[in-house]
Amino acid sequence: MSSSSPDSSLSAPLHWKFSQVFGEKAPGEDVQNSDLISAIEFDKSGRHLAVGDRGGRVIIFESKEAEETNEQRSRIELEAVDFSSKAHRRPIYQYKAEFQSHEPEFDYLKSLEIEEKINRVRWCMTHGGSMFLLSANDKTVKLWKLKEHKVKQVKETDHSSAVHSENGLLAEASYISMQGKPTVPNGHDMEWTTNAVKNISPVQEAQAKISSLEDSVRASCRKVYAHAHDFNINSVSNNSDGETFISADDLRINLWNLDVKDQCFNIIDIKPSNMEDLTAVTMHVLLCPNFILALCSEVITSAEFHPSHCNLLAYSSSRGFIHLIDMRQSALCDKSATILQETEHQPGSKSFFTEIIASISDIKFVNDGQCILSRDFMNLKLWDIRKDSMPVKVFKVHEHLRPKLCELYNNDSIFDKFECCVNGSGSHFATGSYSNLLHVFSNGDSTEEHMTVEAGKNPSRKPAVHSASRPRRSSLSNLTRGFYRQGNSNSGASSHEFACDLSSKLLHLAWNPTSNLIACSAGSSLFMYYA
Repeated sequence: MSSSSPDSSLSAPLHWKFSQVFGEKAPGEDVQNSDLISAIEFDKSGRHLAVGDRGGRVIIFESKEAEETNEQRSRIELEAVDFSSKAHRRPIYQYKAEFQSHEPEFDYLKSLEIEEKINRVRWCMTHGGSMFLLSANDKTVKLWKLKEHKVKQVKETDHSSAVHSENGLLAEASYISMQGKPTVPNGHDMEWTTNAVKNISPVQEAQAKISSLEDSVRASCRKVYAHAHDFNINSVSNNSDGETFISADDLRINLWNLDVKDQCFNIIDIKPSNMEDLTAVTMHVLLCPNFILALCSEVITSAEFHPSHCNLLAYSSSRGFIHLIDMRQSALCDKSATILQETEHQPGSKSFFTEIIASISDIKFVNDGQCILSRDFMNLKLWDIRKDSMPVKVFKVHEHLRPKLCELYNNDSIFDKFECCVNGSGSHFATGSYSNLLHVFSNGDSTEEHMTVEAGKNPSRKPAVHSASRPRRSSLSNLTRGFYRQGNSNSGASSHEFACDLSSKLLHLAWNPTSNLIACSAGSSLFMYYA
């Protein structure tokens, strides 16, 4: 596959090092559920990083080159460093802004609580020096404008006392202007005393009260795209035209114009005609799971626009299929142009867990859009959109857990949804796993590089080994678990020790599009690694 195979220089082994961590918790420190990171996204330039959490907040980070002054480094070291090469610089990010994107709500018509948790964040095109960002919770998508502005601080001073006047001058102007002046033996500047008793004009007084601070970012909500999804939103993707985006839930995909908040077009609808009362039925999923399974045999798990063709998009399903859609064919694109699915080579190899682990949790277009990277529970798969019968490559992630699928099912870990990401050249892929492990794979033809890094300041440390259960979630895409549990209960199974920590999972991550830098979340902590 020539379209996705990079040259040998691009597929060279990468040696990952720890760069930064934000929000690291001390061992044994309690982590609030609202602080857990739920979404990560770099902008196209790689300069800004947006992070969403379960508390409905969005935090913005901005890149900053490592500051190494002449005092910190010797002249020989400075001469030896090639400052023109960014590849050898350590990327540095700093906190930029934070705002509350979503608040908890209650749908009185459906008696449904709507969490403030941020499911997706997506950067939009920059206009007029302002940045735009889409953020989505379960039901609503919002468009935010981020604008930098100067912040002025007014300091009140009491000029009735000469001592106070001296302190005001010292803090604001005199300290800088008199820094090079000669001093008397006692160490005090002689002219400070003169300024203390000298009359100050009103203009000078006003200038002394105001001091400029660093640039700040002001976030303002420009549009709210609401009341278009009956089920939880799992994906938001911007179109390459810069004017439209899609939002996808378990059964539908809607097309929006960024300038129109009260109207959207339903381009994908896989909801069966006999599911009008699905909302009421979901409350009794455990009482009648067979009926639910018959109604909902396939749900949408992820959706993504093509990076360059504004008429093409792809979405994945719980059956392990990837549907390629051309919006020029019809207004309602239920009939896919192409379906990527793996052909079953061994008909007798199916097991009880085959359909569960085949569900795709995330997809990403690779490089120029001729390939798609998908992540299911067990593997990363690279697909060529021109070859729909089988993936081009399969990168095994959880193969060591295959003998433990029954235990993973009993504690619901088998329903965890891991994301995937790809670097700008399409030469390397990354995904997460349990024990906060980060897996990086190479797309080279001659080598199958597989690096494993644990999210922490010491990536080479061996992860802890113990088992843990996972709280259950009520999502339409996981309704079938009730059916499987009823027919295949194994309540007598004892708790087994796993070769990983099931309570620590690295679900969300993003790759900087312009450098080898990966940002990933481990609970409430944001870790960054560079190569």
